[in-house]
Amino acid sequence: MLKERLFCFPGMPAVWRVLLLWVCVCIWLPAQVHGALVVSRRDALTQESKDASDSRSIKKRSTNSANMVEVYSVTVDCTVTSRFAHTVMTSKALNKANTSQEIFFEVELPKTAFISNFSMRIDGQVYVGEVKEKEKAKKEYEKAVSSGQTAGLVKASGRKMEKFSVSVNIAAKSNVTFVLTYEELLQRKLGQYEILTRVKPKQPVQEFQIVADIYEPQGIAFVDATATFLTNELLSLVEKTVTDTKAHISFSPTLEQQRKCPGCEGTIIDGDFIIKYDVKREESLGDIQIVNGYFVHFFAPSDLPRVPKNVVFVIDRSGSMAGRKIAQTRDALKAILRDLHQEDHFALILFDSDIVTWRDSLTKATKENVAQAIAYVTKLRDKGATNMNDALLRAVRMLVRERDDGNLPQRSADMIILLTDGMPNHGVSDLKRIQDNVRSAIDGKMSLFCLGFGNDVAYSFLDVLSRENKGLARRIFEGSDATLQLQGFYEEVSSPLLLEVDLRYPDNAVDFLTKNHYNQLFNGSEIVVSGQLTNNDPDNFLVEVFAKGPEEDFLVQGKARVVNLDLIYPEKEYIFGNFSERLWAYLTIQQLLENSDIGSQQEKDSRTAKALDMSLRYSFVTPLTSMLVKKPETEDGPSGPLIADKLTEDQRQKAERHGGASGSHAARPHTQSNSPIRKAQMRRGSSRSSSNVDGDPHFMIELPERDDALCFNINDKPGTILNLVRDPKSGFVVNGQIIGKKKVVPDGKINTYFGRFGIIHGKLGVRLEVNTQDISVFYDGKQLNLLWSDAVSIKETNMDLSLTKNCSLTVTLRHSIQFEVIRHTKVWKRRRDHQDYLGFYTLDSHHLSASVHGLLGQFYHGVEFEVTDLRPGPHLENVDATMYVKGQTLNVTRHWQKDFSSRVKDGESIPCWFINNDGAGLIDGRASDYTVSGLFKTVF
Repeated sequence: MLKERLFCFPGMPAVWRVLLLWVCVCIWLPAQVHGALVVSRRDALTQESKDASDSRSIKKRSTNSANMVEVYSVTVDCTVTSRFAHTVMTSKALNKANTSQEIFFEVELPKTAFISNFSMRIDGQVYVGEVKEKEKAKKEYEKAVSSGQTAGLVKASGRKMEKFSVSVNIAAKSNVTFVLTYEELLQRKLGQYEILTRVKPKQPVQEFQIVADIYEPQGIAFVDATATFLTNELLSLVEKTVTDTKAHISFSPTLEQQRKCPGCEGTIIDGDFIIKYDVKREESLGDIQIVNGYFVHFFAPSDLPRVPKNVVFVIDRSGSMAGRKIAQTRDALKAILRDLHQEDHFALILFDSDIVTWRDSLTKATKENVAQAIAYVTKLRDKGATNMNDALLRAVRMLVRERDDGNLPQRSADMIILLTDGMPNHGVSDLKRIQDNVRSAIDGKMSLFCLGFGNDVAYSFLDVLSRENKGLARRIFEGSDATLQLQGFYEEVSSPLLLEVDLRYPDNAVDFLTKNHYNQLFNGSEIVVSGQLTNNDPDNFLVEVFAKGPEEDFLVQGKARVVNLDLIYPEKEYIFGNFSERLWAYLTIQQLLENSDIGSQQEKDSRTAKALDMSLRYSFVTPLTSMLVKKPETEDGPSGPLIADKLTEDQRQKAERHGGASGSHAARPHTQSNSPIRKAQMRRGSSRSSSNVDGDPHFMIELPERDDALCFNINDKPGTILNLVRDPKSGFVVNGQIIGKKKVVPDGKINTYFGRFGIIHGKLGVRLEVNTQDISVFYDGKQLNLLWSDAVSIKETNMDLSLTKNCSLTVTLRHSIQFEVIRHTKVWKRRRDHQDYLGFYTLDSHHLSASVHGLLGQFYHGVEFEVTDLRPGPHLENVDATMYVKGQTLNVTRHWQKDFSSRVKDGESIPCWFINNDGAGLIDGRASDYTVSGLFKTVF
């Protein structure tokens, strides 16, 4: 029995005692088609599950406990029909336990894809998501869900993906099947389509399969399939069958073939499965397909000569570009300049508070001129403010003057490429005024491409600025590959083949046409136009394409062909027959959304209304809609619904600024340092976050999905009270008071620890005061005083409390949080001295709201960061590195710190990246911002 335990071991929740099987499958395409599938299990915060967990022996990574939830099937089925990808991710799990379990399903999908269906099948009952207008869905959700409850959300995840996450409570011995479907039109980039499947199952899965079926009536030119993890033994398992118009690729290793070695629990499958393909392009008119009353025109003629370009590079060198950004910009510019063709013309404009030009006019890209420009760029240094308005207007005037003076080839492309990392703050700084000034100056005569470097840039402003001027914007993420990102973008736009491309169709034959005028066709890309037919004469459907080439006008015309899929693919009933209509709908919605912030207010409102109507009609989750999924009832009554949204780029950027981009990290505490770097031994469990503090006082943020951790110290004087957690929706607050070491060491350094915690849950009416001598519990009008020498188990309606003698206190607040307070006694035998202090460990925080904050709480929903430039530290046993987090660049050091949650007596050493100066740059604001006036202070 719990109250009879005499040994010291923490009341660790079953989630950390069960070795979870989780599977990640990613799909990536040049059009940012990614996907990641994660299925995991967490014990529901119910007394039954807690009793079961406490009755079992606690053994970390217990394989017996792992079998409580078995994920026995993970499949990814991708069907591509004429570039339109329809991806279905399915996972099946069985709860073998005698108690209910909470199972999580997470999928990472491309930010440009639309979720079109999600369902859960639980013991024969199917729960299907319903797409509704975003505001209506939000009101319905808020009405059904009590404040503070969590929901399945879509969160930004990295640069190109977003994470769809749901959880459901599964009864004992029950099955659950999760199915998610999303759709996207693949874009051709650099001459190919690419499908990358990222697989990280961590353990072998009974049924594991990746299948891709590619149907291209135009004809398949080539298909390649490989993987980063393929050994000679696994290579033969990649099956590829290619005919003229169809390709089938599959990878389905058996359970034993997935193992690293016979009998091993680990799997060799850990990396990227890659498919690349392109289609045949024999007709200069392109390929026009008519299917089920809709047509789609793919235009990317081969063997066209490139059009010379006249490009002005406008480079931000303000103070915010200091350090690595300016160095990466220099490297990228040098590589880009080397790639210029001799018939191109170019210019360089640098701006901070002032505007500086390399030369006053555009220069032909001869070897000598390029070499001189590279030498100039090498001296690029940061300084001053950001006068973006004047720099762009200078570039426009330069191109207009050169064009008027006849110094540029008549048939050539004029473009400006802007690189900036911040907001205009010198000269004209009003964003709308800058947009108006630039649009008026350009007047449709050239293209403007904007690159936003880092997380502080006003990307939505740059996006509109580009699209109003025949260009596009792209975010450049801070990191070791920023130079490659810059070069990659330039490569996409560096070789225009045609200018002012008009694709024309019979006026009386088509309706609801997508965009059919493009300013440029770049080498390796593709133009796609779609529409609905209004007559029954597809055999006389005439198509014309007009454009400007490098030497003469481009003109081609011809008739469309009706695609009879039954004849092309007679061996298989067509499984995606309405693809042409859904392709048209997807493309139309995307284009309406892209232009919903351009033009008059009436035009904006009209585009938004049309996009909303079509999103609802075709059940697409877009920025205007949400998907509601009603969950099954549990033993505690009805569950709140799940809600899935589509993020805008602004929302993604805000989430990244506040460290919530990943949405699936965990956190834990630490104590020691100065140890050699090694791979972290992470607890496998919830993909949600927890944050903890212990020691002098040390904080650790654990990220189990990345097998990594972050840590920092807070150094303050004894008596200071710091807010650790505050959730305004539930009223849950944790404050901690710092105490000093009993004896001050000779060097005068004061060692500090946490000696008191004040814990409140406003809605449940719970208050605890925990110090190193005793524990006071206030609940339901009653007060209970406990000593650490007691061994007690208390079970109330909304609170479970377990006190292990002289060891730890574990508290579960139902539908809210589970945490543990550990009491330490540190002894210095030589000094005949000892110190009592406390550690606070978050075991389960997933029920807390998204607005939770505090020194620990701000990390409950994850933190996005990148570590690069590993190098030897000043001490040989340490490794230093550069970290990019929350828009900051920090110098960090690899440390080891101790986690006592699983071994209270000795602790477990965990490697982490240590952030100096009280966590400055990692925590929001300064450490002093978290100081409060009282132990039970709840108003901030």
